Amino acid sequence: MSTDTLLVELGTEELPPKTLKPLSLAFRDGIVAGLKQRELSYGKVQCFATPRRLAVLIFDVQLKAPEKIIEVLGPPLDRARDEAGNWSNATNGFAKKQGVEPEQLQTIDTPKGPRLGLQKTVPGVAARDVLNAMIQSSIADLPIARRMRWGARREEFVRPVHWVVAMLGQDCDHGTIFNLSTGNTTRGHRFHSSGHITLNHAKDYESALAKAKVVASFEQRQQIIREQVDAQAQALGANAVIAPDLLDEVTGLVEWPVALTGSFEERYLQVPPEALISSMKEHQKYFHVVDNEGELLPHFITVANIESADPQQVIAGNERVIRPRLSDAAFFFETDKKIPLGERVPSLGNIVFQQKLGTLLDKTLRITQLAALLAPDVGASVALAQRAAQLSKADLVTDMVLEFADMQGIAGSYYALHDGEEADVAAALAQQYWPKFAGDRLPDNATACTLGLADRLDTLVGIFGIGQPPTGSKDPFALRRASLAVLRILVEKRLDLDLRECLDQAVSQYPASTLADGTAGQVFDYMIERFRAWYEEENIPAEVFKSVSARNLSRPLDIQRRVEAVHAFSLLPQAQALAVANKRVSNILGKLESAHSFSDVNANLLVEPQEKVLLGCLEDLSNTCRKHLERDEYTEALSCLAALREPVDAFFDDVMVNVKDAPLRDNRLNLLKRLRDLFLEVADISLLAVSK
Repeated sequence: MSTDTLLVELGTEELPPKTLKPLSLAFRDGIVAGLKQRELSYGKVQCFATPRRLAVLIFDVQLKAPEKIIEVLGPPLDRARDEAGNWSNATNGFAKKQGVEPEQLQTIDTPKGPRLGLQKTVPGVAARDVLNAMIQSSIADLPIARRMRWGARREEFVRPVHWVVAMLGQDCDHGTIFNLSTGNTTRGHRFHSSGHITLNHAKDYESALAKAKVVASFEQRQQIIREQVDAQAQALGANAVIAPDLLDEVTGLVEWPVALTGSFEERYLQVPPEALISSMKEHQKYFHVVDNEGELLPHFITVANIESADPQQVIAGNERVIRPRLSDAAFFFETDKKIPLGERVPSLGNIVFQQKLGTLLDKTLRITQLAALLAPDVGASVALAQRAAQLSKADLVTDMVLEFADMQGIAGSYYALHDGEEADVAAALAQQYWPKFAGDRLPDNATACTLGLADRLDTLVGIFGIGQPPTGSKDPFALRRASLAVLRILVEKRLDLDLRECLDQAVSQYPASTLADGTAGQVFDYMIERFRAWYEEENIPAEVFKSVSARNLSRPLDIQRRVEAVHAFSLLPQAQALAVANKRVSNILGKLESAHSFSDVNANLLVEPQEKVLLGCLEDLSNTCRKHLERDEYTEALSCLAALREPVDAFFDDVMVNVKDAPLRDNRLNLLKRLRDLFLEVADISLLAVSK
């Protein structure tokens, strides 16, 4: 089997750095899929991505796919000949199409009966014959949100394409891509390399670019940046903060990384550090540095795309660029402090929250009232919760937030402290948006929890109430995130609130007829579904959550405790047998007429020793179980009920329930009802039964 190395490179103008990595991986996957589709085997796969190129290098690519034998089916055997015994028109037509005589056709057995057919040997495709099509297909499937055209061409790509390399070993003539002839010529670093680079063989790609000051591998370049940035920070006796998203973006901006350290005046450290970090990170793509206590230092680390003969000039240029941004932040901070947050609240009436739901001032008034209702159950001061809610959106009209959008809440916290507000209130303003994403930190005080809940509940019922719930992948108001945030706060902060009641209270803050009827119920169902997905991500079987949700509970913390208990119970050796037994009981009781009435078990009507033993066990365990339930000790309750396995099995093995004697039958049904009710105190474990 002949093999060779495959290289495909698209040379472009500077690609978007935030999407460079996913584009590279998608391009690689497209080429690999093309090889698989054509049954061309291959070895090691590498992908490369720099600001000016996407490339795929695949070793040991099979140059020609093996031939294969296929069966081509014709007409059914019973229609192969006409009444006179001659070949039918269908047979003649099929044979002619296959280029053979009818006599050369074979009888092939199929699931639908015997048919005439033909076995044909199909030659495998040659890699060089299909390479162009594979490249075109991979390009077409790239996840590009917006494609562009350039010049007078009709081709579209994320950025203009200036050269295309397509090589199988040394073979580089593979047609045109983007109206450019494929070849073996690439380009090195824009400044450190001059002229084109001719590749003698596809496998020379990475080493040839390295000589031309291009680190082609995204992962290798990223590791170099990380090491250089850490080294620069260590030279300062400090620690670099390397955010993964910023690291990806910077890696997508350079081909030959060179880390350099710059500084700014210490006076800027009087500005909230979050604003300085935002300026450095979002606008200049700098890494900030902190001391061992985590305090921001007046230094930054930038990654240049050039190895300068005079690096000090590069540093000075970056310092000149960052200084106006920091000056702006300092100016906004000092100017904003002149107007107390409380005086800014009326200005929120000029900002629309949502056309049908009013302004941000309207929302502020709603969440202030809702926070007062929630505070006692959260364990927060009503007065502090209300004050935090009143001020929660006031920083949205400050210059700082208008310039640095990610400072909302944070800026308000600093201004609240400056205004002399309570520390809990100030902290709540900063923490009202926590958690911002999956796994993010939660608010760390009761006031902040109250505000965070009130804000999100108001948004959830409001948007659902005007008929704009999330659909498919579209969630413009981030309601999925808001739902999970509410659930996380309630569960992880151990807040035993009734979610239905909270949603009803949120709905009640809106003027009559603003929201559709049944809004609270709709939001509740939506949030419970998010709860189910939460447990799926934690690898808790769906039937566990289903068994708990069957109880129609509405306190997320209580649901969490029950799910944990049922999950632990499901791992016990007795669990499956008891689940099956409960399923059997459920089926028996479910067949009864709705008019059937149950009563207490009459011990005098118990005949069989097995039913007497079962009643005795139920009576013994009931008291212990209820003591656990009173303390919400669901795991302990189910663990003690596991002892029922043997008496339950013995009952079903030896006792007939549906006997003709009505009093005896009803008494046994009462016994089963008592058994089922005891388990239902926690969950419907019959739903744990595995179907066979």
